Amino acid sequence: MRNKILFPRLLVVSATLFLASSVIAQSSEADPRQTRVTVNSSGEIRLETEPTVPSAAEERRPRTVTSPGVARPVSLVPTINVTNRFDQSLLTAIQSHLGATYHFNRTGPEEFDCSGLVWRAYQDIGINFQRGPARSYWATFEEPSKDQQFKFGTLVFFSNLSHVGIVVDEKGFYHSARHGGVMYSPFNEYWLSRIDGFRRVPAQSLQATAPNAKPRTSATNVATVEQNNEP
Repeated sequence: MRNKILFPRLLVVSATLFLASSVIAQSSEADPRQTRVTVNSSGEIRLETEPTVPSAAEERRPRTVTSPGVARPVSLVPTINVTNRFDQSLLTAIQSHLGATYHFNRTGPEEFDCSGLVWRAYQDIGINFQRGPARSYWATFEEPSKDQQFKFGTLVFFSNLSHVGIVVDEKGFYHSARHGGVMYSPFNEYWLSRIDGFRRVPAQSLQATAPNAKPRTSATNVATVEQNNEP
């Protein structure tokens, strides 16, 4: 009688164990943890999962964290063709200050405002004139002919004479901007819409203000306007 009772139970346990082993085999790839099958005194089957302990070789394996790539800004470098010695010297002088930071009323060597960069670049090549805000350069130098407006070295003025740069060609110019410091900028829609006009610095030593210079307020007030309006 006892054997008759035990035999069906053994069949049920065997079938259950077979099904459990199949489930474990199918889930081994999805779950790397270890699963143990136990049968209690009443014949109930339990599946117990234990965390897998990494092997010593795996623990010694170096782990690297890959951070997402960060795009770095690419410096805009124009292709400039200058033919005469004067332009070559001026270009070298300007480019020697690229990357310097903007600071109001500074003329270098590490910090410049817009008019300070213009003054320093020409000073570097031996062209001397009075240091002042952008508006004073507009009053001092002569207006160039139309074919010289976008010629290398011409001064270009923006935003009611509050900002000044040095023309490279019809594509762009050098300047010291509040956001970016000494840099090259293209003549895009933003800048073209703000151009007031152009002036040429004579290739000779200059000093003092031109006799036909427009009257202006104190240098402090004009400089303050320049500081507040530079890009």
